[in-house]
Amino acid sequence: MTPIDRSATARPGPSVAQRLLTWAGFCATALLVSCAAPKAPPPPAVVVVPVPVAPAVVAPLPDLVSEAMTPRDYRKDGARHLYGLNKNRIYKGRLPPLMYAVGVLRVDIDSMGKVRQLNWMRSPDHAPEVVREIERTVLAAAPFPAPVRMGGVTYTDVWLWDKSGNFQLDTLTEGQRSK
Repeated sequence: MTPIDRSATARPGPSVAQRLLTWAGFCATALLVSCAAPKAPPPPAVVVVPVPVAPAVVAPLPDLVSEAMTPRDYRKDGARHLYGLNKNRIYKGRLPPLMYAVGVLRVDIDSMGKVRQLNWMRSPDHAPEVVREIERTVLAAAPFPAPVRMGGVTYTDVWLWDKSGNFQLDTLTEGQRSK
């Protein structure tokens, strides 16, 4: 096989003058295109207008606050609150051996100390007037100390009702006589 001489078949490249003309043509075209393109308007100036911001509405803390961490601890605060509002109705001393009525009431308190719900666990059905009076007493005592650490609480207490109309709560009872 004989080698092919490529130098004889190769075309001569463009001359320096042709290359300069081509380059000048590209530059002129680019210059014309950039001049012809519409310029974008400058962005509008940003004007910052201060807007008055209302302070966040925060509910004030209630006057009565409980730091209790559990419903059992809150039960003491609830009982003290009821005793404080009903001083003249608290049975003084040890209760007699037989009570007129005994009731177990569950009280649901919201985060601000309002009574959400009352639920009898054991109602003294033989004494409906006592049921009504206990419910009235609890509702009239609202607001209870706000359970700020729990955000709301449901606690249970036992109402020990004497035939005189006075009562003690099991949480703060002074006990019961044997005779």
